[in-house]
Amino acid sequence: MIRLVLALAGLLALGVAGKAPLAKLLMIADMPGLAAPLLQDPAVQGVALYLAGDYPGADDAFRRAGRGSTYNRGLSLAATGDYPLSRAYFDAVLFTNPADSEARENRNAVDALVPPVQGLANNAGRIAAEAIAVPGGSPVDEIKRLGRPLDEGRRVADEDWLVNLQDDPGEFLKLRLAEEHKRRMSMGLTAAEEGDPW
Repeated sequence: MIRLVLALAGLLALGVAGKAPLAKLLMIADMPGLAAPLLQDPAVQGVALYLAGDYPGADDAFRRAGRGSTYNRGLSLAATGDYPLSRAYFDAVLFTNPADSEARENRNAVDALVPPVQGLANNAGRIAAEAIAVPGGSPVDEIKRLGRPLDEGRRVADEDWLVNLQDDPGEFLKLRLAEEHKRRMSMGLTAAEEGDPW
């Protein structure tokens, strides 16, 4: 009789307290699928859905939860098969905390599932690109977008070049900066030099 009264009192207390305590009891009783609809917080609801095996539902809940569930979203994206986006989410976690070993392990596991990106290269070891001009576009935009062909008029860094290179890092850096300045000036990315203000 006392047990029946205590059970009824417990059910009455749960009814008065609301959905959250009932959801917590269901989670403790290992029934996350029943607890998920009772939860209001999308981050907690996502955990319940993930534990219940509803990975698309968990992913949607973590998406709604926002930045606080970045790690969990990486897990749910991996469970739904979106490996490249999952890797990006683990990269975001590692960007904010490079010491997170669990995120690193999960990122490496997901990275093994992502097919590698393969591109074609030209004979100079650079990625080959084919530029497509847009008809009717501005000539200035076309020049900025297309630039000059790769390695046109430049020397490729080969063994002969390395032998003839002077062992003066300061001079090399000065020449490299001058070339970069010329390149940016030709593309219109640098303001013109002003005269002496004095």
